[in-house]
Amino acid sequence: MASTILVTGGTGTLGRHVIPLLLDAGPEVRVFSRHGREPGDGVEYMTGDLVEGEGIEAAVEGVEIVLHLAGGPKGDDEATRHLVRAASAAGVRHLVSISVIGADRVPLAWLRSKLAAEQAVAGSGIPWTTLRAAQFHDLALTLAEKMAKLPVIPAPGMRLQPVDSREVAARLVELTLGAPAGLVPDLAGPEVHTMADLLGGYLRASGRRRPMLPVRIPGKAGRAYRAGENLSLDGAVLGKRTWEEFLAERVGRDRSPHGGDKS
Repeated sequence: MASTILVTGGTGTLGRHVIPLLLDAGPEVRVFSRHGREPGDGVEYMTGDLVEGEGIEAAVEGVEIVLHLAGGPKGDDEATRHLVRAASAAGVRHLVSISVIGADRVPLAWLRSKLAAEQAVAGSGIPWTTLRAAQFHDLALTLAEKMAKLPVIPAPGMRLQPVDSREVAARLVELTLGAPAGLVPDLAGPEVHTMADLLGGYLRASGRRRPMLPVRIPGKAGRAYRAGENLSLDGAVLGKRTWEEFLAERVGRDRSPHGGDKS
């Protein structure tokens, strides 16, 4: 087992699930993020910026495995190239990364950045593993919460396979502690939903009522989404926790004990 595992993005949604699982498995854990923290719970925190290439060399020193979770709306490709160069120079022996289903099929700028990041990992010369996952339930909930504030909710004509972030975390820890495996089967949620399904489920769980207006996504991206290029219908590993179960846990507990509709 590796003496130290570096986790980028360890303070984010996925990282908060990953870190306890890694600690339970036994290795020392080091987290790299833009905001410093005092050491605690057996975790060493290192401060730097992947996109700017700052602090990475110190973070990878003495590390045998890197689990790359950090990501954002832009710059993932450049951040990953910076990480790869430092990890290669430090003699890292396994580089594990998370990507998105459809990164090689949906023509959006942020997905092109994800694909370029995948290619940087695969071409690094370091033994590697990459997992493509569907959008997390957490992201779908954030979108639904924001859209439910509108008097009429736009419902884009697309389908999603949201997956629970805890299940993605468990799979990533399994891959991190295992042998390098290249591009592994996708991990998606157990059900395919239209956006109207997801939004309607949130409205019911939160006790809200809003009309929905179907919206057609234009251009090449719209055609890709309508064709299901963001889905993984064959050969994917499927999670077990459904959108409805997630909503019951996250939204149901926040509802007023008196029930009733919310404005």
